[in-house]
Amino acid sequence: MHNLPQAQEVFLGLQLILDKRQRLVAYELLFRSGELNAAHFLDNTQATAQVINYAFSHLDIGEALAGYECFINVGKALLMSDAIEILSQQRVTLELLETVVVDLPLIERCRELKEIGFDLALDDYVNDSSFDPLLDVVDIVKIDITQQDWPSTLGIVNKLRNYPVRLLAEKVESHEQYLQCAEAGFDLFQGYYFARPHLVIGRRNLPNQAIMLKLLGLILTDAPDQEIEQALKQDAGLSLKLLRLVNSVSMGLKTKISTFNQSIKIVGRRQMQRWLQLLLYTPQQDEVSYSPLLRLAAKRGKLMESLAQKCKESDRDFHDRAFMTGILSLLDALLDRPLMEVIDLINPAEDIADALLNKSGNLGGLLSLAEMTEQGQFDHAGDVLESLGLAVQDLMGAEVDALRWSNSITTEMAQ
Repeated sequence: MHNLPQAQEVFLGLQLILDKRQRLVAYELLFRSGELNAAHFLDNTQATAQVINYAFSHLDIGEALAGYECFINVGKALLMSDAIEILSQQRVTLELLETVVVDLPLIERCRELKEIGFDLALDDYVNDSSFDPLLDVVDIVKIDITQQDWPSTLGIVNKLRNYPVRLLAEKVESHEQYLQCAEAGFDLFQGYYFARPHLVIGRRNLPNQAIMLKLLGLILTDAPDQEIEQALKQDAGLSLKLLRLVNSVSMGLKTKISTFNQSIKIVGRRQMQRWLQLLLYTPQQDEVSYSPLLRLAAKRGKLMESLAQKCKESDRDFHDRAFMTGILSLLDALLDRPLMEVIDLINPAEDIADALLNKSGNLGGLLSLAEMTEQGQFDHAGDVLESLGLAVQDLMGAEVDALRWSNSITTEMAQ
């Protein structure tokens, strides 16, 4: 029987790590203790090891990561213990916290861990010379760009160019910051910038965006199949992606699906609407499997649906609205328009609109939980879970299931 340590509230955060081309390359796993709704880092070595073991052995998060690297924060005690070696067969980067004291035993242990397959990252480097002996050992150095002014950040970057390390910029929260960091020489990026709209005065809708909005409106108003099919025909690329997806997930069928109406009869209207919602996030270029916005939208929708099924087991319509709320919640970033403007255009149901704009109602609570898991901020998660009749383990299990599903579906969509 696998249980979380001492029935402690432990929250799991999952943050995306992107490369210069804004493609997903890794996740960071953030374990937080949520006692008394004051979420903080786990500071007990045994408890941390138990939680990691629970996530990888019981929830099988390693399989859900679908081959992507995962970063895990470790303190000195856990780094020095044998317990961490259970992860040696996973694609794991051990992230040394900035609180570790660097000494010869620590450096030797880092070299040992690298020999058995781990990559190493140094967290929150601030040009502290006591950490310099690690710069020839670690693979990645993370720099929180909010911890110092920009000239100081550039000074750190220039210093680190003398070492064989990749640079990861943390707390990148805007498109402008991403461009600034990329120009400075950072290789990897962590933050919420890709999920925020890049608003430009006077920007006009691209033709495919107008079709996207029309399709969403038709889906939300439960329009006849013929109207949806006619709208799809206005974007040949979108139509082709939809048929590819339906055929790939319907393997085993004797007849290849070649029309929208045929696909509705085979897989059902409800499922087809879900594919359409996700397809709105597919990039025009052939890098669907790397698209962070698509992956985040898929994960958010599935997480909210899974939790909705726990809240109201027999209310299938509520499950569907939860999924749709998760998908719609990133449309402002997709379309680079204010969320209020997007909602006016697509006119969703009132409870969905209230959840998107005000985080109100049950759907708003589910959306808040989804955003907390993405940002690793769980200060009020306990209250939200209680209001929805959910437990911490419900959230953790739903997260891993949503991660598994989002990685699977984006792989299907890329084929």
